[in-house]
Amino acid sequence: MNTASVLAQGNRTGFVITVFAVFVVGVVLISLLDASETDTPRRFFVSGRRLSSSRNGIALFGDFISAATLLGTPGLIALAGFDGIPYLLGPIVAWAVILLLIAEPFHNTGRYTVGDVLAHRLRPRPVHMALGLATLVISLFYLTAQLVGAGSLAAPLLGISGVVAQNFLMLFLGVLMIIYVAISGMHGATLVQCFKAAFLLVASAFLALLVLARFGWNPSGLLGAAAARSGVGEHFLAPGARSQGGAADTLDALSLQLGAVLGAAGLPHLLLRMGAVPTARAARRSVQWTAVLTCVFCVTAGVLGFGAAAVVGPQEVMGGNSSGNTATLLLSDSLGGSVLLTVMACVAFATILAVVAGVALAAATSMAHDIYGVVIRKGRATESQEVLVARVSVVLIGSAATALALWASRINVSFAAGLAFSVAASAVLPALLYGLYWRGFTTTGAVWSIYGGLICSVFLAAFSPAVSGTPTALFPDADFAVFPLKYPSIVSIPLAFVLGWLGSVLSRQRPHPAARSSFERRVLVGGDAS
Repeated sequence: MNTASVLAQGNRTGFVITVFAVFVVGVVLISLLDASETDTPRRFFVSGRRLSSSRNGIALFGDFISAATLLGTPGLIALAGFDGIPYLLGPIVAWAVILLLIAEPFHNTGRYTVGDVLAHRLRPRPVHMALGLATLVISLFYLTAQLVGAGSLAAPLLGISGVVAQNFLMLFLGVLMIIYVAISGMHGATLVQCFKAAFLLVASAFLALLVLARFGWNPSGLLGAAAARSGVGEHFLAPGARSQGGAADTLDALSLQLGAVLGAAGLPHLLLRMGAVPTARAARRSVQWTAVLTCVFCVTAGVLGFGAAAVVGPQEVMGGNSSGNTATLLLSDSLGGSVLLTVMACVAFATILAVVAGVALAAATSMAHDIYGVVIRKGRATESQEVLVARVSVVLIGSAATALALWASRINVSFAAGLAFSVAASAVLPALLYGLYWRGFTTTGAVWSIYGGLICSVFLAAFSPAVSGTPTALFPDADFAVFPLKYPSIVSIPLAFVLGWLGSVLSRQRPHPAARSSFERRVLVGGDAS
C-alpha cells in the first residue's frame, strides 16, 4: 500500500479541499492584516524585539520541528525499533547545546544575523559576506527539501496524482510562501508558526493517546505488541535489531546524528529568533520553552513509532514507503479512519509551510542585511532600503527554491534536510563558537572556517551515493560517487574547526585587546542592539 492509495481511499475529497483552502486563506489573511507600510528592519526581521519568551519559544518550536521529524522519526522507530530512539534524543541534545552555549551570548551580541555577532571584533565585510553566502546555501537546501516534501504529501492529500500535479502544488506552495513572508515578515511568520505548533502538539498527542488506549494504557503491552509484529521478536527492543549495513552505514548514521545535533545550533532561521525577544533572559526562556515542547513531542513521536509497529506492522509501513515516512498516516487511518488521517496530513502540511516561512525570512534577512547592507552599501543603506531588499529577496529566494524543487523533485527529502543541517554545523557553528569564546580568533580564521566548512560539506555531498551511483540517487544513471557517506558532517565539521584555528594562528592580524574586552562585556551584560 502506498501513500497515494492510503490518502485517496474514502469519500472525503470535498472535506480535504475545504480544510486545505481554509488554511491557505487564513495564512494570506494573517499576512494582510499584519502588513505595514512603515516596516523597519527591526520589525520585519525580528518583530521589533517585542515577542514574549513563551510566544517566541512556541514559534521557535514551530520553526524547528519539520515534516521530516513528524513523519520520518516515527517511521524509523516503526521499522528499526530501539535503533530509532537516537533520532528522538538528537533534537533534545541540540536544544541543550543552544541553551548552554548560544542563546544568551547571541542575543547580547547579535543584531539580526551571525555576521553581526562576529563583526563586533572582526572585520565586518569579509565575515558578513561569508556568512551571507553560507546562509543562502543552507536556506536553499532546506527550502528545496520542504517544498519537495510538501508537493509529494499535498498531491495525494487532495486526491490528485502525477508528476504534473505534484509540480503544480510545489509551485503553488512556493508562491504562497513568498506572499505571506514578503508581506508581514517575522510577525506574520510567528503567528503561522504558533498555530502550527499548537495544531501539531494537540493532534499528535491525541493520536498517541489513542495508541495507548488501544493497549489498555499499558506501555509494556504496546512494546510487546510492537516486538511481536516486528518479525525479529524481542530483538526489536534491543540495539542492532535491523542493522544490515557495514561500517559505512554505521558511520553514515553517526554523521547524520552529529550534523543534526550541532547543525540546529547553526541554522540561521533558529538563530534569528534569538533576537526577537527584548532581553537575553527572555532568549534563554524561549529556548527553555522550546526544549520542553520538543521533549513532549519526542515522547509522543516515540509512542507513534511503536504504535505504528504494533498496529500497522513494519511490513505494511515499509510497503507504503521504504523509509517509513507514511507510518504516522497509516496509524491515523487505522485508529481514526479518514477524518483523523486527513487531520494528520493537514498537520504535516502546516508543519512544512511554517518551517519554510522561517527559513525564507532568515535567507532574506541575510541577503538584505549582510550582503546588501554591509558588503554592497558598506553600512550606508537606509532602513527602508533594507526592508525593500528583504522583500525582493524573499521573491528571488522563494523563486529559486521553487525552481530547484521542481528540477530536483526526485531528491530524497531526508537527505536534503540533513545536508542543510550538515552545512550549518560546518560553515556557521564553528565560527560562531570561536567568535564567542576564543580570544585569539581572527578574521582570517573566520573566513577559512566558514568557506572551508561550506565548500567541504557541499563538495562531499555532491560526490556521495545520495547524488549518483544508486537507484534512489538524484542522478541514478550516473556514477561519480567517490565519497562513501551520504552525510559529510563527520568530516566537514572537524575540518571547519581545524581551519578556524589554523587561520587564526597563521594570521598576521592580532585581536585588539580593547575590542576583545568590550566584546566580552557585551557577551555578559548585553548592549544596545538596536
